[in-house]
Amino acid sequence: MFQFLIKIILSALIIAAASEAAKRFALAGAILVSLPLTSMLAIIWLYRETADIQKIIGFSHGIFWAVLPSLLFFIVLPLFLKAGWKFAGAMAASAAVMVLVYAVYAAVLHKFGIKI
Repeated sequence: MFQFLIKIILSALIIAAASEAAKRFALAGAILVSLPLTSMLAIIWLYRETADIQKIIGFSHGIFWAVLPSLLFFIVLPLFLKAGWKFAGAMAASAAVMVLVYAVYAAVLHKFGIKI
């Protein structure tokens, strides 16, 4: 239970640091969150708890294939906001577009024998 609390606290601190940095320096905040810190932390936690290299390999491959369609969110969100959408609607629509693209993307990858 203590290790779980450490995970939560460390992860929350990274997210809080990124949002605080973004308030003052948008580029610094963007660079901080563009780093694969969450993925790296998850890989570290997974390794510490399982020491299973095959799980790390599978997880890393899954992250790689999943990152590509998630980038669409960061293209669509500013477009919706610039078009005058309210923030909540733009966030929801951007997330919906991303989920739809994930589904199509996963189906296409599956046809090529790639599982994510």
